[in-house]
Amino acid sequence: MKKRRIVTVLFLILLIFFVCNFSLLKGIYIYERNFAEYIMNLRFYSQGTDVMLLQATLAKLGYYTGDVDGLYGFETFSAVKKFQSDNSLTPDGIVGPKTYAALEPYIYGFTYHTIKQGDTLYKIAVQYNSTIKSIQIANPAVKADNLQVGAEIIVPFNYDVVDTNINYTYKILQIDVSGLTARYPFLEVFTVGKSVLGRDLIGLKLGIGEKKVFYAAAHHSLEWITSVVMMKFVEDYADAYANGKTLSGFDIRKLFTEVSIYIVPMVNPDGIELVLNGLSPSNPNYNNLIKYNNGSTDFSKNWEANNNGVDLNHNYDASWEEAKQASAALGITSPGPTRWGGDYPFSEPETKGVSSYVDTSNFQLVLSYNSHGEVIFYNYLNIDVP
Repeated sequence: MKKRRIVTVLFLILLIFFVCNFSLLKGIYIYERNFAEYIMNLRFYSQGTDVMLLQATLAKLGYYTGDVDGLYGFETFSAVKKFQSDNSLTPDGIVGPKTYAALEPYIYGFTYHTIKQGDTLYKIAVQYNSTIKSIQIANPAVKADNLQVGAEIIVPFNYDVVDTNINYTYKILQIDVSGLTARYPFLEVFTVGKSVLGRDLIGLKLGIGEKKVFYAAAHHSLEWITSVVMMKFVEDYADAYANGKTLSGFDIRKLFTEVSIYIVPMVNPDGIELVLNGLSPSNPNYNNLIKYNNGSTDFSKNWEANNNGVDLNHNYDASWEEAKQASAALGITSPGPTRWGGDYPFSEPETKGVSSYVDTSNFQLVLSYNSHGEVIFYNYLNIDVP
């Protein structure tokens, strides 16, 4: 908890310090509401990131108390059976299509409710273990004293959307973006481009102020934890704004009107997929990636690059030639797990997309989050920001 507070304070201090010294799509962003094809066949002895998502969801609902370790063992099996029994499903311990359909709203953190005669926000909140305030935040046009029978509203569940105890895949990022924009409709979603494999480089905008700052994370796929940091910050910031709370002592409603924060939490989704879920036989670069990874199919320990074997952090034009020479001195002259900057600057769609977005957006501050070290690098090559 202490570390999380330190990170939040750092976010806000950086934001205020830099902004004060420099005188899209709205609504629910549902990429794919049904991820059943990914999670429909989980059973005893299954393992991986989907099992972690299942365990984390069951833990929120009080069914699971074990470790969120991605191993479908007896505790997970028992928790699934209990959930199935409570939801009038066959208690076989297998997460098939029907069980997933029952779990899906809880994975996203909200459900839909069609207003019936006699409904009140209090009754609806009790029915779904929600709160009147969270329902009102998610449905700003709904009037408590004038509910319209037949209207469909969003009902957030009474727990956080973003999990910090699971391996943070691109799929989970999509789920969390959908869950957060459902309960906080003032969030705006944008994209800065696509990855090599066509995944959207998703961004979230907080605030309406004229001063603009840009945060990016997970250029390096092993550093996917920075995506979690970003998304948890988005959730905490949105919650503080919606509920009129301070965040680490800062007045978020004031900041919201003064500053617009643009966050791209996962610049390298393809690389993160390799690290957390492994190399899929359907990957169009399958054979080359094994070659780039020194003949290994295990990308979980040393792979920092994108799906082309290019280190995105070295693919920008800042000192690209110098970085190329430094890499060559280490024997790195071709695609691989790390430090290969590509054949030329901005050869990769990820860096090209980020750069183009930043160049055309007039940001007062641009921050890139990495997970190595405890240091802030500023004034690159002693170049002052105008």
